[in-house]
Amino acid sequence: QVQLVESGGGLVQAGGSLTLSCVATGNIRSINYIGWYRQRPGELVARVMSGGAVHYGSSAEGRFTISKDSARNSVTLQMNRLTPEDTDVYFCKVETFPWGRTYWGQGTQVTVSS
Repeated sequence: QVQLVESGGGLVQAGGSLTLSCVATGNIRSINYIGWYRQRPGELVARVMSGGAVHYGSSAEGRFTISKDSARNSVTLQMNRLTPEDTDVYFCKVETFPWGRTYWGQGTQVTVSS
């Protein structure tokens, strides 16, 4: 079993920054990717692949930065220049190797006030 522990999120004014962190623990042999998705509309925010490649969703490109600590199976998402449109519940997701099983965190609320 794999558990994802998320931290960060909260309330910030437009133009501000927030940091989200996620640590994957449990029976993990290896990770295909780990990253963040938002609830509406279920889109990718950012993820890091096993080889180090990074994928950003269109709303995150240029404003958010994701980094991975492979030793800890964790990722940190630095979100800058936030806008009210970024308001959402953000979920950490991991896909494990070799069976491609996916696991989700409980979600963390990000609220950006105008």
